Amino acid sequence: MLHEQIALALNKQITLEAQSSHTYLAMAVWAETSGYDGTAAFLYEHAEEERMHMLKLMRFVNERGGVAIVPPLTAPAVGYPGLDAIFQSILEHETTVTASINSVVDECLTLKDYTTHNFMQWYVAEQIEEEAMARKILDKLALVGGDRGALYLFDRDILSLAGSPNA
Repeated sequence: MLHEQIALALNKQITLEAQSSHTYLAMAVWAETSGYDGTAAFLYEHAEEERMHMLKLMRFVNERGGVAIVPPLTAPAVGYPGLDAIFQSILEHETTVTASINSVVDECLTLKDYTTHNFMQWYVAEQIEEEAMARKILDKLALVGGDRGALYLFDRDILSLAGSPNA
């Protein structure tokens, strides 16, 4: 049976994952309507990935005797000053998600819930990849600077990151 505190922590994580998906969808819409089709495809894919993270948590909570809560979401931003701002926002958001996951893991260890601790290790590893991806993209955007031709190539090339586990 899932400890009540662990169920609360996991439901909080479910909300964070759902909000991530929602936010990435808003970013994808902005990118798509701003002419960044490659970035939009990348962000749509990541929105779906975050949704799958949420569903995986929900199923785990339910399987362990808890009740997953479908969370209400807040409206994300609808406009961005540019790609740099989007990917900086993604990095900041992913570090927040990492901190939340670490908090769940800590709670599991405190309450000796080794089953949930083991389950959460997938999320720990996933967050390493998510943060590294955002940093790499920000590094590439820094190289591009404000060069519009280079931004065009960046947008085209980011499609190669979509679906890549080591983006």
